[in-house]
Amino acid sequence: MKIDATTIDIIKHLQDGRRSLKKIADDLSLSENTVRSRVNQLQEEGILSITGLVNPEAIPGHRSVLVGVKLSTMNLIKKGEEFSKLKGVVSVSVVTGRFDLMLIVLLKEGYGLLEFYTEQVAQIKNVQSVETFVVYKSYGLKLPYVF
Repeated sequence: MKIDATTIDIIKHLQDGRRSLKKIADDLSLSENTVRSRVNQLQEEGILSITGLVNPEAIPGHRSVLVGVKLSTMNLIKKGEEFSKLKGVVSVSVVTGRFDLMLIVLLKEGYGLLEFYTEQVAQIKNVQSVETFVVYKSYGLKLPYVF
């Protein structure tokens, strides 16, 4: 799908996930069918997800961490996919710099760093090292609730 200025405008309006497609269409002087068609196509192609996001700091017993992962293999895509399936992992990015992967992980009471590393990360081969960055305070961080 070609992402043009109109599609970007629709996506911007969807930041308020409860806004109706009719209201978006009216605001952009488009037909509701045009907006609905574009939104459906964006969702079908995996470009757009309409989902509820949470502030992990607002949920008692929850916290987020960033994890830098250094691998002993160059099969970054395969390893990124493996990490993305681990419990608590919200997202995985293949990055440049001293790490090969950066993870965003959501933790909760009864499932903390120790459980994440010993029960989940320990299953993945070719992990050379990890470094954890505990988020003490975030600004604007909203995550899908993965538990």
